[in-house]
Amino acid sequence: MSSPNNGSAVRQRFKPPDRASKTTNVSTKPPQRQTPKTPFKVEPILAFYVLLAGHTIAALFSPIQDCDEVFNYWEPTHYLTHGFGFETWEYSPDYAIRSWAYTGLHALVTLPAKLLGASKTTEFYGLRIFLGVICALCETRLFAKISATFNPRVATMFLAVLATSPGMSHASIAYLPSSFAMYFTALGMASFMDWRGGLRTAQGIWMFGIGACLGWPFAAAMVAPFVLEEIFLASISDKDGVIETAWRIVDGMTRTLITLMAQVCVDWFFYKKLVIVPLNIVLYNVFSGKGPALYGTEPWHFYIRNLFLNFHVWLPLALLSMPLLLTQHFLRAKGATKASYLRGIVFLTPFYLWLAIFTLQPHKEERFMYPAYPALALNAAMSLHIILANLGSTDPKDAISKIPIQLRYAAIFVFMTAALGLSLLRALGTMTAYGAPLSIYAPLHDPNTTSTSGSDTTVCLGKEWYRFPSHYLLPPDHRAKFIRSEFSGLLPGEFSDIPSSQGFGSFPGTWLVPAGMNDANREDAGKYTELKRCDYVVDWQGPSTETTGLEPSFMDDDATWEKVACEKFLDAAATGVLGRMLWVPDVPGLVPANMKRVWGEYCLLKRKRHGRVVQEKPARTLDWVQKIENIA
Repeated sequence: MSSPNNGSAVRQRFKPPDRASKTTNVSTKPPQRQTPKTPFKVEPILAFYVLLAGHTIAALFSPIQDCDEVFNYWEPTHYLTHGFGFETWEYSPDYAIRSWAYTGLHALVTLPAKLLGASKTTEFYGLRIFLGVICALCETRLFAKISATFNPRVATMFLAVLATSPGMSHASIAYLPSSFAMYFTALGMASFMDWRGGLRTAQGIWMFGIGACLGWPFAAAMVAPFVLEEIFLASISDKDGVIETAWRIVDGMTRTLITLMAQVCVDWFFYKKLVIVPLNIVLYNVFSGKGPALYGTEPWHFYIRNLFLNFHVWLPLALLSMPLLLTQHFLRAKGATKASYLRGIVFLTPFYLWLAIFTLQPHKEERFMYPAYPALALNAAMSLHIILANLGSTDPKDAISKIPIQLRYAAIFVFMTAALGLSLLRALGTMTAYGAPLSIYAPLHDPNTTSTSGSDTTVCLGKEWYRFPSHYLLPPDHRAKFIRSEFSGLLPGEFSDIPSSQGFGSFPGTWLVPAGMNDANREDAGKYTELKRCDYVVDWQGPSTETTGLEPSFMDDDATWEKVACEKFLDAAATGVLGRMLWVPDVPGLVPANMKRVWGEYCLLKRKRHGRVVQEKPARTLDWVQKIENIA
C-alpha cells in the first residue's frame, strides 16, 4: 500500500464505503447519508425500549449473584446514606483498594429517594432500575453506531444478542465496577466506531479511561486494538497525520488523567490520605504475591463453560467471528459488511484479547467477564450476519442456493426461537430458584410483626451470610450480625458509627482503621456475635443439608425459633444439571423425577419469648420433605 499525501487522505481511505456498494473495497468517496431500505432496520429508540424492558425486569426480580456486590458496594453505600453497614478489608485505609468516588456516585443516586422519605427498599430497587437505564442508554449508542458503520442487520443481531442473553440480564443491573466498566466499554467502542465529522480517538480513550479509573483498571486493556489501529493509520500517513494522531491520543490520556485526579481528590476526602485506588488494585492483584488466588482457583475452561451458560448459542458464534470474517475475505471475496476488513478485525479483537487475558489468571469469577460482554455481542452479531449473508445466496455456484429458500428461512427461525427460549428458561430458572433472599425480609417491615425489646433488632446470619442482600432490605432499626458457621475465612466488619458530634467529622468510618482486618483471608473472631443476642436468624435446609455443631438446623428447634417467612430455595447439590441450568416445570408426570428441581426451605426465624403465645404464622411455608416424597 503506497503512502497517501496527507493525513486526511488516510482517514478518508479507511472510512466505510458508500452504502450502495456491494464490494469490500474501501471507498474514497464520503459515505452517503441516505439510509438503505432494509427489513432489518431497527430505530435506536425502539432498541432502547427493548433493552430497558429487559433490564427493568432483571432489576426487580433477579437475585444478587455475588456477595462482593453486597459487602463491597451496597453496604458502603448504605453507610454513606444511613450511617452504618458492613465494611470489608478492602475499604480499610491500610489497603484502600476500593474507591469511595465510585460508591459515592451511587449514593447520590439513592439520595433523592431518601430525602423524599421513601423506604430503603425503594432506594435499593430504584438504584437497580437506574443502573438498567444507564446500561440501556450505553448499549443503544453502540447499537446505533454499529448500524451506521457496519450494517443495520449486524446492529439488529447485536440487539438480539443483548436482549436474549441471561448474562446481560444480571450484568446490566449489577452494582459492580465490572458492570460500570462494561457500560463504558460500549461507549468507548461506539466512539472509535464513529468516524463521522472526524476521528473520536480522544473520546474513545476517555470512555475506556473512565471505566478503568472509576470501575475496574484492567478494562483499559480493551482499548489497545483501537489505539493500535490509530497508530497504524498514522504510520502510513505523512508528518501531519502523525502529529494529529499523537495529539488525539494525548488528548484522550489527558482527559483520563483529569478523571483520575478527581477520583483521587474524592478518595482523599474519605480516606484522609493520598491514595490511587486503581494503582492499589493492580499492585494487589498482580504484584503483591498474595492476590485473589487466596479466594480460589479455577481450570482454564471456566470462562468457556460460564459464558456458554450465560450466552448459550451466541458464544460459539462469538468465537467463530474472526475465522468467518477472514474466510469471507480470502476465500469468497464477498462483502459481508460495508466497513473495511481492517475495521472488522479491529472490532472483533477485544473479546478475544479479554478472554485470553483472564483465562490465563488462576482466580476466575463470572463478573470478570462483564466488561467484554458488549464485545462478545458484537462478535456474535458479525458471525450471524456473515452466515445469513451466505444462507441467502442465490449464486448457482453456491451449494446453499440449491436448498429451497423456505427451508433456509425455517432454519433461521428455529435458531432464533431456540436462542430466545434458552434465555427465558435460564432467566426464569435463576429468578425462581434463588430469589428467596430478596423476599424473606419483607415481614420485618410489617408493623403487625411483633417487635422486640431494645433499640435495635438483631438479624443473625450463619451459613447464609454470603446471600445477605444488604441492610437496604432491613428496617432502619434492624442490624445484621454474623454468628459462627463452618466458614473460616475473614468476614466483613462494621464501619465505625461514631457520631460527627464527637469531633471525628463526617463519615469517620471511611478513614478510621478497623480492627481485625487483613489481606490474607485470615479469620477474625471479633466479627462474630453470640447466638443468644439474636432476635432473628436466617436459615435454609434442604435434602442435601448436613447439620454440624456450628451449623445446626434452627428450623427444627421449635422450642426456640418460630418461622416468620419461608420461601422455597433450590437445593443445587440435590438437583440435576438441567434443573440447575434452566427452569423446569414442577408438574407431576411431565418431567422425569431425576430431571426435576429439588427444593429446600429458606426461612427467616424469630426467637420465641418466654411465656408469649405465638400467633403469627409464616408468610409462606414449604414442606420440602413432602415435596421430596412426592418426587420419589
